[in-house]
Amino acid sequence: MCGAEVTSLPEGVQRVARALQAQGHPHAPVMLSDAARTAQQAADALGIAVGQIAKSIIFRRTADDAAVLVITSGDRRVDERKVDALVGKTGRADAEFVKRSTGYSIGGVSPLAHAQPPVTLIDRELFRFEEIWAAAGHPHGVFKLRPQDLERLTGAPVADVVQAPAGQ
Repeated sequence: MCGAEVTSLPEGVQRVARALQAQGHPHAPVMLSDAARTAQQAADALGIAVGQIAKSIIFRRTADDAAVLVITSGDRRVDERKVDALVGKTGRADAEFVKRSTGYSIGGVSPLAHAQPPVTLIDRELFRFEEIWAAAGHPHGVFKLRPQDLERLTGAPVADVVQAPAGQ
């Protein structure tokens, strides 16, 4: 991606593009024609399984008001008790907190290039897939990666942070 292409992107996507480029990631963000605010919308737009969407969910740690980022598979639900056991008691983060702490709006939160580095956990369920896609700082922006890339790019631990799928 050349400089002119990067500067025509929304600011959040530019930040993600620069972070990916700086770490030698081979896939630049792409802009979808329709918003992908949900995992299902993103999966439909990309023609992939909803589980291949790496959702970035922000919680607010009660003790110190830190942002806690849980990157989970699009077909799973975060188990807040499991997250709390790993990072301390958390609560819901409202849209203003998400924007202030990450620099992104809900629906476009990237797993990297945050305004303030969050406490981050990666859902082990993402490793079911060879290829995944994550938000790139804007509801229309996404980028391709492998679960192993997510680990490398964020430096975050992989953990069991989701509810068991129904029927298991």
